[in-house]
Formats: sequence, structure tokens, C-alpha cells
Amino acid sequence: MAKQSVVVDLNGIRLPHPVLAASGCVGTGRDVPSLVDLHRLGGIVTKSLTFAPNRGGPTPRAAETASGLLIATGLQNPGVESFVSDDLPRLVKAKVPVFASVAGTTVEEYIRVAGALHRQPGITALEVYLSCPDEERGGEPFYARHERIGEVVGAISRLAALPVFVKLPPLLPDLVDVARQCIRLGAHGLTLIDAVPGLGVDAGALRAELAAPVGGLSGPAVKPIALAAVYRVARALPDVPIMGVGGITTGDDAVEFLLAGAWAVQVGTAILLDPEAPVMIARGIVSYLASKGMASPVDLRGRLRVRGVAEASV
Repeated sequence: MAKQSVVVDLNGIRLPHPVLAASGCVGTGRDVPSLVDLHRLGGIVTKSLTFAPNRGGPTPRAAETASGLLIATGLQNPGVESFVSDDLPRLVKAKVPVFASVAGTTVEEYIRVAGALHRQPGITALEVYLSCPDEERGGEPFYARHERIGEVVGAISRLAALPVFVKLPPLLPDLVDVARQCIRLGAHGLTLIDAVPGLGVDAGALRAELAAPVGGLSGPAVKPIALAAVYRVARALPDVPIMGVGGITTGDDAVEFLLAGAWAVQVGTAILLDPEAPVMIARGIVSYLASKGMASPVDLRGRLRVRGVAEASV
């Protein structure tokens, strides 16, 4: 039996294990105590942070679906200065790797937020959230235009003294090209995927279930979409760290992402059902490695077998 270690290295970023809490899914004690011991996580991604406090979108903000959750919270967060003074010290005390999620509604705001974060002790890396509404382009998301992606990712990568990950949505027809663009502009790695746009309808009331009304679909329903995105990008950019996220609820789910090419995974919706989910998922990876006589999650990366040429070219 190979001696096991679940430590992973994202090209210089060392994590105690490959399971992180996705953006905004774990409390830090501001309102209520965190329901999971933060030091037991492989890492934590913060709420997406804007420069000033943001109250978020109107209610209702969440609706269950048959196999997932629709959420439209907007950019609710305490603002970057409040995060640095109130929340970050708690995360530093927990000794958990912190990926700070950078948001904004203008390129200038993205830069200001990244500037307030990138030299803070205790922050491991930045994660750029590109689904924010672009106020300078009629409210369309930043990811909708290559030049806006380039402006945001390029500016933050040039500024930051920390590694930069870029979180991409799954439905870009040129996802691999956009991923290459982000790396070329200086990003250290990628997070795949952001939530999938979705609409819930209350037919009895003749209205949408969310005030937004379109929200982001997460949970098991999006896992095949996320796996496909990870697989495609990992094949094109095998040396680039990828964090896979979308519908991971078990250790086997996480293993599937690692086999598809992810270096680590993030868990989101599952935490709302079971705050201990990331810890249990990490244990599941260990059990799988033991069953296969493997020593490390690295042994799984990109080892997905395909049955023929047609499948290999998806």
C-alpha cells in the first residue's frame, strides 16, 4: 500500500487537502459561528468582495429545483475594508488558506478591490469573479466581451503580488480560448465553473420564483456541465492549475473532477445541506485512493479514460 498524502500543490500554492469551500458558502463568525472548523478545510473562497458594502439583490433570492438550487443574491457583501478588518483576522486565526474573491461593476472597482487585498497577510490568492454586471456596458456580465475580460484579468494580474485565479462560466462557446487568454494575461490558474443561468417559475402564481428573476443554478444538476468544462480546458492547458466546482456532494464526485483534470475542487451547495460536507468529501478521496493503491490526489489528475476518438474530441 502506497503511503498517502492528500496535500496538493497548485504550482506553488500548497493546500492541506484538495477540497475548498466555494465562494461565500462558509461563515466566518460575523453573524453566527461557522458551522465547520475552518482549519479542517483545504481552503476557503470568500464572498465576492466589492469596494463598498453591497446589500445585494431583492428578495426572494433562492428557490429549490429538482436537483439543485437557484440563487440570485447579487453582490451582497460587507465591502473590502470591512472584510479586511473584521473577517480576515478570523480566517488567519483558523490557519486556513484564503482565496479572496474580487468583484466589481467597473474595471476601476476591480482594481481597487484587488489593491486592497493583494498584500494582506493571510490571503493566499485572489479569485476574479467575472459574472458581475458591467455598468459601463449596459449591465451585461464582464465575461460577455473578450476585451472586458482582458482589461480586468490583465489589470489585476499585473497589480497583484499574489497568484490570480479566474472563475469562468460554463456556457462560453469559446471557453478554451478564453481560458488561454486569461493565462496569457498573467492568471495563475482557473476556477471552473460559475453557476449556470436558470429561471424558476411558479405557475400557480403566474410569476417567477426569484425577484431577479434569473438566478444561478448550482448543485447536482450542473455537475456534468462542470465536468465537461474542466475536461476541455485541462486537455488544452494541462500545466495550469484548475479548481473544479459544480455539484460536488460526495468523495466520488470530487474524484470525477480530479480524473477530468482538476487539481483541486470547491464545494458550495452541499455545504448548505451539511456544513461538514467538505471534510467528508476529503475523506472520500482518501478512501478512493486507498482502494486503488494510490498515494496522492495528483495520481488521479487527468487520468480519465475515453473509449474512442469521438469521445476524446468532445
